[in-house]
Amino acid sequence: MVSNGPHAEIVSVSRNLCAKIPDDVTDEEAAFTVLGSIALQGLRLAKPELGEKFMVFGMGLIGLIVVQLLRANGCEVLAVDLVPARLRLAREFGARTVDLSAGGDPIAMARELTGGSGVDGVLIAASAKTNEIVHQAAQACRKRGRIILIGVVGLNLQRSDFYEKEISFQVSCSYGPGRYDEQYEQSGQDYPYGFVRWTEQRNFEAILAALRDGKLRVDNLITDRFPIGDAGAAYEKVASNPGSLGIILQYPGPVERSGVVRLKQAPSAAASKGVAGVIGAGNFANAVLLPALAKTSARLAYIADLNAVAAGSAARKYGGEQAVTDYRMILDDPKVNTVFITVGHHLHARLICESLQSGKHTFVEKPLALNEAELSEVISVYHSPLPIPHSLTVGFNRRFSPHTKKLKELLKSRSGPLCMNMTINAGEIPPDHWTQDPERGGGRIIGEGCHFIDLLSYLAGSPVRTVSAVMVGEGPAVRGDKSSIILGFADGSIGTVNYFANGPKSYPKEMLEIFSDGRVLKMENFRVTRGYGFQGFRSFKTRRQDKGHRAELSAFIVRVIKGGEPLIPFNELINVTRASFAAVASAREKRMIDLA
Repeated sequence: MVSNGPHAEIVSVSRNLCAKIPDDVTDEEAAFTVLGSIALQGLRLAKPELGEKFMVFGMGLIGLIVVQLLRANGCEVLAVDLVPARLRLAREFGARTVDLSAGGDPIAMARELTGGSGVDGVLIAASAKTNEIVHQAAQACRKRGRIILIGVVGLNLQRSDFYEKEISFQVSCSYGPGRYDEQYEQSGQDYPYGFVRWTEQRNFEAILAALRDGKLRVDNLITDRFPIGDAGAAYEKVASNPGSLGIILQYPGPVERSGVVRLKQAPSAAASKGVAGVIGAGNFANAVLLPALAKTSARLAYIADLNAVAAGSAARKYGGEQAVTDYRMILDDPKVNTVFITVGHHLHARLICESLQSGKHTFVEKPLALNEAELSEVISVYHSPLPIPHSLTVGFNRRFSPHTKKLKELLKSRSGPLCMNMTINAGEIPPDHWTQDPERGGGRIIGEGCHFIDLLSYLAGSPVRTVSAVMVGEGPAVRGDKSSIILGFADGSIGTVNYFANGPKSYPKEMLEIFSDGRVLKMENFRVTRGYGFQGFRSFKTRRQDKGHRAELSAFIVRVIKGGEPLIPFNELINVTRASFAAVASAREKRMIDLA
């Protein structure tokens, strides 16, 4: 099989991102499939017809493949480059050439080739900062010609170039429809064949067929071969030597099928009772969890991720003993007593259950679950007989911020209910982002809004009893992340969570106001807390924003080592999670929901 996966002996990709290699295509030829598909996608946008004349700027690998594909479509080709050796290859493929290093004029040659009419189209496969390439492409085109940009060049376009001839210009996106579409690339959801004839995968298959049938030749594009151990030298050569084209990275013959990279020897006896494994080496783990975990006394035995490179990189950076691709190795290791889960939201509930059933203390980044069925499963497993005493904590870090502690201290003498208003300037996220997907991310209220429901419940010291929410009306592509949620608490307190994704970045992201007993507290961005009407208190500041991540991680590890009650009571985790479900349902169904 061939795929767009990373350089590795063995890779795992979605079913839409691989294609079967025909028997008559060698592995070295197949290595050009992805590059060939980039060229092919540009060609499809150009829509060449038999007998048309095209100019191609840039005779690198993609440009030389474009030349061959155009010739296979019955087109005449004018190839333009600065490197004579590359132009010689273009001539071998049947193109006429323009040598810019010798003063060749692509516009004059285009007119000569077409009897003064101009070429039907231009494909730009060059990489340059200059705007001159697009200008020359437009000058070389006929009236109503088309220009397709595959490479990267300056785009300070001259209106007259395009206006007078009504030239069309389009940028080609990688290797075809499906690229950058999460549903296609990650979830394996294909486009209907009858409506999208050529997708990423089908372009891969077309290139492999062209290689099999001899319509595309790549053997003479290979200039160097390097063992994978010298990959650094290979990249340096392709970046600095214009004579290099195709560079093949060669792996040793026998491949060890192991999902483990051991980075350092594990101590003969654990330095502490906290032996941890982290499942997931994505952005949150690298930016927040692992730096905080490294400052605790926990021994980091494993980091697991399907992306072996990501797991290895994180383990090296944060002192992990082993990088693995199979998280079950963490669950099966009896020395590991603590598991951190930082994978996609749709996997949280399942991995929580597996971790608890393996007898591990479990920390999961929010949310706890995406729906009631998942939550019920977590509850069932949590209350079932398990191998050892266990604890479960969700990453509701804001209740551990020094600002939250200050608020709790100032409110401990209150005599009446609280009135709280939390405003989140969340920022826009595209509708096709995974967090907006109800199946993978749960939407932003369940996936992130739960943070603020938990914060208000913690400050009130009381569970949520009623939830009433409203989202903006028709118009925005995503409405759920522009919602107001009114919470009623068992002690009579009320709170509003205004989760708005349509504000500017210049405005504070998180602000909280609390009205109580003729006094007001205002917290801005977990950086400054001010008091109004409080005797002896005016403000509390921290040097930098502190949302409590480090304090929560540290407290969790202490609980694991020394024992004690769960860091966050389980019933509070359940209440907050159900309140987030209710907020989404209330906004959708336009009714108040009673959790009692």
